[in-house]
This record gives sequence, structure tokens and C-alpha cells, in this order.
Amino acid sequence: MVQKILIGVVTTLIAVALVSVGFLGRMVLDQRGAQASGGGTAANSAAVDRDFGILGEIAKVLGEDFVESDKARADVLRDGAIQGMFEVLKDPHSTYITPDEYALQKNDFEGKFEGIGATVSKVEDWLVIVQPLPNTPAEKAGVKPGDRILTVDGESAQGWTVEQGVRRIRGVAGTTVKLGLRHPDGKEETLSVQRASIQQNSVRATPPTGEITDASGAKVTDYAYLHILSFTRSTPDEVQQALEAAKKSGAKGIILDLRSNPGGLLNETNQIADMFLDKGEIMSQVDRAGNTQTVSAKSGVVTDLPLVILQDQFSASGSELLAAAIKENGRGTIIGTRSFGKGTVNHVRPLSDGGAVYVSIARWLTPAHNQIEGNGVQPNILVAPTQEEIQGRRDVWMFRAIDTLRGITR
Repeated sequence: MVQKILIGVVTTLIAVALVSVGFLGRMVLDQRGAQASGGGTAANSAAVDRDFGILGEIAKVLGEDFVESDKARADVLRDGAIQGMFEVLKDPHSTYITPDEYALQKNDFEGKFEGIGATVSKVEDWLVIVQPLPNTPAEKAGVKPGDRILTVDGESAQGWTVEQGVRRIRGVAGTTVKLGLRHPDGKEETLSVQRASIQQNSVRATPPTGEITDASGAKVTDYAYLHILSFTRSTPDEVQQALEAAKKSGAKGIILDLRSNPGGLLNETNQIADMFLDKGEIMSQVDRAGNTQTVSAKSGVVTDLPLVILQDQFSASGSELLAAAIKENGRGTIIGTRSFGKGTVNHVRPLSDGGAVYVSIARWLTPAHNQIEGNGVQPNILVAPTQEEIQGRRDVWMFRAIDTLRGITR
């Protein structure tokens, strides 16, 4: 049974830390006490037992002899050795999570967080705020979409990975973090943000602008709107309820907003894709041995209403899987820009120290057997708003979605 997590590794919820939605964007096995995942590695295990003792010998020599003793402490050398193992893999989706970080992430996929409440992505050499979540400390403090994080508690954040940002920004409710930000207009300021416990629904029925309007500014009421923020364990139930409400209201079409959605739980993502499909392949997964598992659609919930999906460059992992399933089964139209390109399956292996390792174990493919990793999902209709439209809060994605649905339903 394919039960993995897609957590989008580029985007994260800044919750008991940032979420790269906890490491969203990375696909992880939802295993709650994982077992080793095959691979026939008895010979490798024996080699590790035989060869890795030399690391301990080296660490002892450095600890006794190295001129700068603080740099040769056992904990420093251990952390460096761990970092080196993952660097040699050249895989951004495999990483070691410390006990503190792993403890913070345990509720990420339950929709519960502690932190400032925002999503963040790595752009060039900087971390950038994708979106502060509604009614969270980040939004209330004045954090804006597109803000570049210059400093965290006075320390430069240039060159930080998403994981480093998570480590520094996420924290216990009631504590404060100071963020030095450069806003999209070039203005710089430092904001003090008090972390809090955040209970976040994963589905919203209201767009970022507050209501659905067309390009003329007229209110639109004949189409249902669903914004999926990430794929948690509660998301299928939330989507099911929203779709039932849409059918009862007499909606003539559905706008499914996946913008800035970094992913989440794979099994739940497949359930949601199945709600819109009666037949066809949803996805397939290919492991290290070339074995393929395929997920196919059964009877759906809403398969007759026209469907439009909105995506952007921050739509990653699970959101890409869902968009590809809809597009390649001819079920709906994708509007926006090319998505991020995260198609690696990971699983989590708890460690004896209370930490964990996220390990890339497979790739997933679209129904047409296209690889998402590094490629993303191309939209049917390309929409890229100008800076003027963004500053004017003109949601050109939504305008095009409404025009598209009107062309179908008239």
C-alpha cells in the first residue's frame, strides 16, 4: 500500500518552527514507527559495522591533538560527519533531523503548529516569505508575502537552507523571534514576532482577497472556491464537506486553489484526487529496484462539475501530483505558472537519539508517466501577474479561472 508523505522541501510552515510544510515538500513514509524498507542491504550493514569504526578513531585523534580544541569536540565532529554523509548524496530531500526538531514536527500533519504561522521558500541565496497564514502572529506582526528574511535574532540569514531557517525561526509558543525583513518595495524593518500555538484548517472557502470577483470587480457566486493549504490527515474530510456544500449550493463549477501549497501526506492527496475522478491512473511510484506501484481512481464525489486548478511556482509535491492527475486525465484545466518540481518519495526512520532521518526512497510519476522531479507541472493556461497587479491585489489567476469556467458553463 502506497502511504507516503509528500512534504514540499522548498516551502515550509513557520509553525513550532517553519513548516517546508515541518519539511513539507519532502515525501515521507507515514509510518509512525518505521521499519527498514527493504533494499537487500545486509552486505552494506556489515560493511558499516566493519568500516565506520575508523570515524571514532579519527575523532579521538582530533580531540586529543587538534590545535583548536573547541572545533574538535565530540559533538561538533559528530555533527560534521552526519552533515558530510548527506552532502555526498547530493539529494536535498534526504536529511538528518535532530531530536528537538523531530519532536516539533510530530503534529505538523495533524494541522497543529507552534510558531509564527507562515510559509517560506528558498530563492537564490535567501529565504523568502511565501505567505503569512491568516490570523497568525506573522500576519498580525506585519510579515508580507515576498518579504526577504535578512536576519533572524540579529544573525544574517544569507545562504541559509530552509532547514536552517526552520531551526532558528520555529520555537515554543510564547517566545519571541526577531526577523529582519526586506519588503518587496525595498523597505527594510525588523519585526518582533511572538510564537503561538496555531490550529490551522487545511482548506479554506474564501480567497485571499476576501471574496470571488471577476476582472470587472463584480462579485461571483455561481462557482465554488476551495483553497487547499497543505495535505494533512484532516484534509480529505475538509474537502469532502466543501464539495458536498458546493453541490447543495448549486455551484456550476469549482476553482481549486493550490497556490503556495507545498504538499503533505501522499495517501490523503490520492484520496482527494480520487474525489474528482471516476477512473484512470492517479500516480505511479518507482522504487530503487525499479518496482512500480500504481494508484488508480475509483468512483468520485464530484466528477461532473467543470474544474479549474490554480498553481504557482511554489506549488510543490502533493499539489503537483493532484494537478497532474487532473490535467492528464482530462478532468480539468490548470491555470498559472510551472509548479516547483518535487517528485521524490521519502520516508522517515526514527533514530535511537530521538532524532530521525528523512530518506529518498522512490520517484513518483504522473498518469502519463512524466517525472515531476526537476520538471514540475506545466499549466494549460500560463498566467503570470505583473508587480503592479500584485500590489493592486488584482488576482489575475482568479479572473482567468472565472473566464475559463464561464466559457464552459454558458
